[in-house]
Amino acid sequence: MLFEPQRYRIEDQPHRPFVDPPEIREMLAAAASPTLDRVREVIGRALDRRRLTMQEVAVLLNADRPEAVAEIMEAAHRLKKEVYGDRIVIFAPLYIGNKCVNNCAYCGFRASNRHAVRRTLTDAEIVDEVRALERTGQKRLILVYGEHPLYDAAYIAHTVRTTYATQQGGDQIRRVNINAAPFDVEGFRTIREAGIGTYQIFQETYDPEVYRRYHLGGRKTDYDWRLTAMDRAMEAGIDDVGLGVLFGLGDWRFEVMALVRHTNHLEACYGVGPHTISFPRIRRASDLSLDGLDLIGDDEFVRLVAILRLAVPYTGLILTARETAALRDRLIRYGISQIDAGTRLEIGGYSAAEQEQDLHKEQFELMDGRSLAEVVSELIDSGYIPSFCTACYRKGRTGEHFMEFSTKGFIKRFCTPNALLTFAEYLEDYATPAVWEKGWALIEAEAARTDDPALAERLARIRRGERDILF
Repeated sequence: MLFEPQRYRIEDQPHRPFVDPPEIREMLAAAASPTLDRVREVIGRALDRRRLTMQEVAVLLNADRPEAVAEIMEAAHRLKKEVYGDRIVIFAPLYIGNKCVNNCAYCGFRASNRHAVRRTLTDAEIVDEVRALERTGQKRLILVYGEHPLYDAAYIAHTVRTTYATQQGGDQIRRVNINAAPFDVEGFRTIREAGIGTYQIFQETYDPEVYRRYHLGGRKTDYDWRLTAMDRAMEAGIDDVGLGVLFGLGDWRFEVMALVRHTNHLEACYGVGPHTISFPRIRRASDLSLDGLDLIGDDEFVRLVAILRLAVPYTGLILTARETAALRDRLIRYGISQIDAGTRLEIGGYSAAEQEQDLHKEQFELMDGRSLAEVVSELIDSGYIPSFCTACYRKGRTGEHFMEFSTKGFIKRFCTPNALLTFAEYLEDYATPAVWEKGWALIEAEAARTDDPALAERLARIRRGERDILF
């Protein structure tokens, strides 16, 4: 079994709130000042690929001594490489509309921000945006929406289908994820039927008091409705879900513990945890002051990512262009497995001639403005395999089925070969000659290590012009 059920004061039940802030704080306090031997004991359990208990996560969060932190970081690097190899999954966000009825104090889209430029893409504009992304080589998108009556389940399903249907030659989007407001079970079923991959939503903060402080209007003020959104999505048949918090609102140690608690809740009720966890960190936005926020420094941020990698070995960890290129490169080593590339946050920004950043037109400040081609080139230079793979989703290896494969250690049998195949497609169709040359050198070295005739045969077919070949 991937996880061992843990007992809490609030029993896990579907559709019922499960976060107990005093219990989380008691666990953190009980694990204060752990010995190096205790830290090593927890690290050893993580390296055995056992899901850590909340108490064990608390030990790592309280391990402040430099030698303990260094061992945590090295263990996270080792575990990440063992589970994910050298592949990095790439995607792009596509903002469909930024109308919003919520009044979240930290967000440029908040309803009270009169300087925000509101816009919703037409169907024709969605097609233009998708085509612009496809021309760069993107295969995976996440569609992003504000919370507004216009963006109901039927509309979101329509935009998902429009995205999938937008193909030109061999260019196509093969996986569409969404980041959207919570729905009831029927709403989630409507969205699932459109063929989405992962449904992603962030609690922002799991601390109810902090949550009330920053959510000042709209449906999002209902903490419990948002907290139980994944339960409704799971009941509707969406078995790939993505969690996250906005680091900078509350105590980061509490938030990490709560993310693990949410993971445990989904495992207890539905037999599978989140497909991904994201790490957005608060950034400047239109008419937003960062004064008084509980901001987190780079070193602590890197440390919390490493701890979550140890705590949830088989969960994908996402880091977006909110962070600088240098920090993203650093974090890939310690646990991040997915990044966006070539990101534009302005509605209609991919097909627009001008690409200047304007906070009044965007949700937050973008810190990594590299193009997809630049990110791919730099990943190759660092020895990583850029992956555009969508095979597991399309082969039905999602949710519980995905966990069956990953926990048996078969994930590299599928993921590394599929990463190489999709990377080969990118090189053949989109890369410059210089990137093509060094990219194929990397592929050939990786293929030689696998020594798999089936992989070699599929790579040869791609070079002859075939596409969308997968394991």
